[in-house]
Amino acid sequence: KRNVMVVMEGTGGYEYLLLKHLAAHKLEAAVINPRRVRDFAKGIGLDAKTDPIDAKVISKYAEVVVPQPMATKSDHELKHGALVARRNQLLELVNQENNRLKQSWDDDAKQSIRDVLEMLKKQLKNIDSQLAKMIQADTENQRAIEVLQSVMGVGPVMISTVLAELPELGKLNRGEIAKLVGVAPINRDSGKKSGKRFIGGGRGQVRRVLYMATIVAIRHNPAIKAAIPGRTQNAVIYGVADC
Repeated sequence: KRNVMVVMEGTGGYEYLLLKHLAAHKLEAAVINPRRVRDFAKGIGLDAKTDPIDAKVISKYAEVVVPQPMATKSDHELKHGALVARRNQLLELVNQENNRLKQSWDDDAKQSIRDVLEMLKKQLKNIDSQLAKMIQADTENQRAIEVLQSVMGVGPVMISTVLAELPELGKLNRGEIAKLVGVAPINRDSGKKSGKRFIGGGRGQVRRVLYMATIVAIRHNPAIKAAIPGRTQNAVIYGVADC
């Protein structure tokens, strides 16, 4: 019997239904970064983009790169991930409505925006409560949860995000995890010239939540506060306003 692995691009969530269907039929699957596939296509001289061409490029990319198949998730993990995704969407909507409130000059329009914001914040509170209950009921990841909870500055949102969007934590070394999240500085050297290191790519939502957890930790976790110079602390805190 020939082993089969289905490789697909990440499409912002549309891929999850296919992943669930494949898992039900015990077929391995991998989700790959669309930007890397596009860069790969250009690298082999395929600038045109159609569905048949994309399928061939993804197949060739999978043959060359051999991506790791995703671990099959339980129904509990899938629901946890869905709630984390919904929380992120609500936060984005809150941010959009807050911006509209600042731009609006009409009292009735402002009141409409405030009503929507109140509803969104109630939904956020409800989802946060559900996530907290799911963490308590999660026996499969109990050890990881205990370790995360032991770190001052790490709360239910951070734990839920890590469980849902960074399941590799504890299975890879710290360098690999840092690269996966997108916080590992990338080399830009040429010959004797050593360029500046920058972070980039990775899992943006994990990085954003980690950033906010770091702000709390700088203020309340003595070990982390002592490890970060005062000027860097201020830079990190001021940087939140730009996120």
